Amino acid sequence: MFRYDGRNALILGAGRSGVAAAELMLERHGRATIVDEAWTLDRRAEVGMLGISCLSSDAEHLPDGNYDLLIVSPSIPLNHPWLLLARKRGLSIISELELGAHYWQGEVLAITGSKGKSSVVKCLADTLTRSGHPAVPAGNYGVPLSQRVLECAEGGRDIIAVVEVSSFQMEHTRRFSPRLAAILNIQADHLDRHGSLAEYEDLKQRLFQAMKPETSVAYLPPELNPTHLPKGVALERFGVEEALDWQATPGMIRHGELRIPLEGYFNNPVLGRAAALIAAMLTQLGLSPTQIAEGFAEFQPLPHRMQRLGEVNGVVCIDDSKGTSLAATQAALRMAGRGTPSLHLIAGGLLKESDLTFLADDLRANVRKVWLIGQAQDALMGAWSPIVPCEGCGTMAEAVKRALQAATSGETLLLSPGCASFDQYLGMAARGEDFARACGLA
Repeated sequence: MFRYDGRNALILGAGRSGVAAAELMLERHGRATIVDEAWTLDRRAEVGMLGISCLSSDAEHLPDGNYDLLIVSPSIPLNHPWLLLARKRGLSIISELELGAHYWQGEVLAITGSKGKSSVVKCLADTLTRSGHPAVPAGNYGVPLSQRVLECAEGGRDIIAVVEVSSFQMEHTRRFSPRLAAILNIQADHLDRHGSLAEYEDLKQRLFQAMKPETSVAYLPPELNPTHLPKGVALERFGVEEALDWQATPGMIRHGELRIPLEGYFNNPVLGRAAALIAAMLTQLGLSPTQIAEGFAEFQPLPHRMQRLGEVNGVVCIDDSKGTSLAATQAALRMAGRGTPSLHLIAGGLLKESDLTFLADDLRANVRKVWLIGQAQDALMGAWSPIVPCEGCGTMAEAVKRALQAATSGETLLLSPGCASFDQYLGMAARGEDFARACGLA
């Protein structure tokens, strides 16, 4: 069997993935050197204390050395000069995900997609563990799979790794072979890195390329056709449409004669697709309808993803700061809306797109008023004020103050910005936390 034990690895990038890969190489009796363009003194000292060699280099120079393996962090794009130089040297190139999967001793589930995959990963891991099947989330979810190998006894034997996989991670992944794997959806995303929607989808579809025939199951929504599925790997379809293997309907998941009650966070038309996928995977792993239904009912969403913070004078406050695209805002309106204008929407920030009116029908149907903040305030005001009342507020504190004064009991204040946060915040989490403080619910 092919092994990475004892290899001399050069690792590109000093983030969590790079350091986890380096630690795993050392644990497997190899050598590990991390190269980064922007070490801080504190970070270099912290990593060096782990026994990892730390090198600095500009983008045009790859360190010399007797390396026989190159491990790439997700932050390093395919066209980075380091990778061009590595290919000229004939170095074997893999991703951190590939390294971690190689040493993981338990089963692996893999989820990719454009939106909503973190919630699917969390629900799967939470429900499995609650039902007596120990599971850990990993990958793009926040904890590299290589780190899970180091943390879990016997490299994760008897533990299920539920891995969120990004398109970045798939650029250098070839042997990753999950037992169950799914693409939740495909939307235009990261095209600045991948160049085209076709290339982006191709990377997502590579998730299936090394799955083992007869023992693995792939899952796809109805609009996608498999392009990298090995012969003999079973394929099941999921979604909210009829005539699929797994269909989500209001309050119910249907699979042939099987019925699984659906209540809670996923019981709506937007997240029904995700619920159908979760039910399919958990059933394949042997969970009962009762166990799956309990998992749905008990699920607590991740912070800043349609997170119900509480009420202020009868006004429900929902934090969807993770909604950094207008498509995400559209989904939030459909989840929180009632088909009548009862939402007070806080939107704005650093705008990433140019088509601002495709969600006009959802604004008109669900929103009483939009309270605008940040750099995109004027652009969104111009596009949306003919559709729904809008008011420029500038800051989060001012928007929340005015919205709560205008809202009445039974209505909802929704932060779903449709924009990045970096014009006013260090990240979307800081923005969500500011919203909670302004509401008095922090």
